[in-house]
Amino acid sequence: MTVVNAAYLKSDRRSSFRLKQLGLFCAASLSALCVAAGSAQAAAGPADVDGQRIINADKEPGNWMSTGRTYDEQRFSPLTQITSDNVGKLGLAWQYKLDFDRGVEATPIVVDGVMYTTGAFAVVYALDGATGKLLWKFDPKEDRAKSGQFCCDAVNRGVAVWKGRVYVGTNDGRLIAIDAKTGQSVWDVDTIADHDRSYAISGAPRIVHGKVIIGNGGAEYGVRGYVTAYDADSGKQAWRFYTVPGDPDKPQETPELQMAVKTWTGKAWFEQGGGGTAWDSMAYDPDLNLLYIGTGNASMWNYKLRSEAKGDNLFLSSIVAINPDTGKYVWHYQTTPGDAWDMTATQHMILADLNINGQTRKVIMQAPKNGFFYVLDRATGKFISAEKYAPVNWASKIDPKTGRPVFTGDASYWEKKGPVLVRPGFWGGHDWQPMSYNPATGLVYIPKHVFAVEYEDTPDYKYIQHKRNFYQLGVGAAAMKDDPADMEKWAKSWTGALLAWDPVHQKKVWEVPYTTIFNGGTLSTAGNLVFEGTADGRVVAYNAKDGTKLWESPAQSGVIAAPVTYEANGAQYVTFMVGWGGAFPTFAGGASLRAGVKPWAQVLTYKLGGTAELAKAEYKALQTPEPPARAGTPEDIAMGKDTFNGHCSQCHGINAVSGGVVPDLRRLSAAQHQMFPMIVQGAYQSLGMPSYKDVLTETQIGQIHDYLIKRAYDLQDELKNGHSIAD
Repeated sequence: MTVVNAAYLKSDRRSSFRLKQLGLFCAASLSALCVAAGSAQAAAGPADVDGQRIINADKEPGNWMSTGRTYDEQRFSPLTQITSDNVGKLGLAWQYKLDFDRGVEATPIVVDGVMYTTGAFAVVYALDGATGKLLWKFDPKEDRAKSGQFCCDAVNRGVAVWKGRVYVGTNDGRLIAIDAKTGQSVWDVDTIADHDRSYAISGAPRIVHGKVIIGNGGAEYGVRGYVTAYDADSGKQAWRFYTVPGDPDKPQETPELQMAVKTWTGKAWFEQGGGGTAWDSMAYDPDLNLLYIGTGNASMWNYKLRSEAKGDNLFLSSIVAINPDTGKYVWHYQTTPGDAWDMTATQHMILADLNINGQTRKVIMQAPKNGFFYVLDRATGKFISAEKYAPVNWASKIDPKTGRPVFTGDASYWEKKGPVLVRPGFWGGHDWQPMSYNPATGLVYIPKHVFAVEYEDTPDYKYIQHKRNFYQLGVGAAAMKDDPADMEKWAKSWTGALLAWDPVHQKKVWEVPYTTIFNGGTLSTAGNLVFEGTADGRVVAYNAKDGTKLWESPAQSGVIAAPVTYEANGAQYVTFMVGWGGAFPTFAGGASLRAGVKPWAQVLTYKLGGTAELAKAEYKALQTPEPPARAGTPEDIAMGKDTFNGHCSQCHGINAVSGGVVPDLRRLSAAQHQMFPMIVQGAYQSLGMPSYKDVLTETQIGQIHDYLIKRAYDLQDELKNGHSIAD
């Protein structure tokens, strides 16, 4: 006789194999004990996830319990209700409108029929997975006055769940635990080590052995990177791993940092912070008990100014394996020694077992920004193979004996006069958008970029050094003329693709081209499918074997996040987080207009036979430019352009061309022009515009305003002539 707890089944919607795992199928003689166990489990409530449950995720494929579904971060679902044969019957099941029409980058977590996800400003939503009904919402009340101190929009890449709690990081540097039943804060900790530096969190936490692990961003602003583990119950700090050394004149915190400091020269890098922030990807191998973190670019980018163009500068742009219990270093592999271009290794990492030359190898795979696809031994960090997956000119190959790049010298801008074209540029051959691996096809599906920009040495860097709220790169990058034709030239050269890559033979199998870069992350399934959202506002399903497009639906905005699939009430669903924003649409606003989309943040969920009607998007109307009389000397306007691009372009776009995510400052109203100094000094802080009162002088504010007035008249001329970069 089989006994199960009906209330448990109804409330938690768990499949029979999960009940078997819990021991709830038993003989009649144990029925009383079995029912008691089931009742106790049901009483545990929502988000009842632990490490063993994540490890055994394939036994309950209807859930998506960690950001990559499994600790190995493959982003592959065993679900087969939706297949390449019937995916054309997908229809909208439900949609949910998010609060802020900004960049949406979260991977939803789905546990027992409840979805936990985030929108801009780290607002957390708990939704019914079958209907989209809001169960609760938590707003961490980020300090928006600090929004000028972090890169790339007010984005958040999602939550982690553990034993009845939901965990989220915030752009103002906090890590928060939320009760998964009530949506109320349980604890809230400050993760920032130095409040004189501009740290932020946009990445999703990972949880291993009861420790919530989180990194941070801020390398462009001058910080020292680290990863920290906090006790999931109390929020107490368990350990902290610094990714770059501290003061070279003092003993380092750990032996590995003592080793790393020998790979840096001078002290300029320390004064600037060093960088190496772990702002996104992690993976975990429970058998080896190794946590893998990807580290980022340097503070400053300029190799000559930072370290006299000497040394590898560890652990920049590296994969680092550490013990998750202690935070102790185990091994590292550096993808870009002496990184001078923002070629981070923070991109998505995947663990898999591959048959290479007749031998099963436990590997870690990554397609970092630098354009090479890497396969490493995940136990030792030993190099196995690497080949170019995107156009590359900074290195000719990776030496198979040393695992080090063979530099061409073509990208060494610090040794040259004038601009130097680098492939790939700072958004890489692949950025943070997650890739996925399908064990059935043996392929990795990569949101690929074809992207090149010019870098130029900045001899007068001392003029801009060590300013708050300022991109502290030490190099001119992606400089563009105000002429829209110049912006359009660059925009047309920046294209994207969905790339299916064979990691064993290190070669392309198929590729689907896209109009521009910054398309969404990917999901692959046992139904022979690859799902991806696109920058130009579509959600698409492809045949995983050959790349044939099988289904498409409008998303009403650009999609940059990765989709997930799950089960609720016996049906398989596919969810896309929709919302144009992030680094490319804000910083390269003019180029991003080629995507032809506007901001509209929402959750779109599909199922076979779904009949919901897509609600009409209500886009904000563009303001008509109302500039005052032209002002400022040519010198003032030129200085205003430089100051604007250093302080303001990360949100309002290079040369003041917005991608539509935040206001286009060429379109200020007459009243806004009149109060412009007050806006810059804090009048709009409640709207997310930080105060630059203690950052910019009145003269600098005036010069920025002179430049914006000039750009308003430029826009009027463009509109009169009918020219648009989006054409």
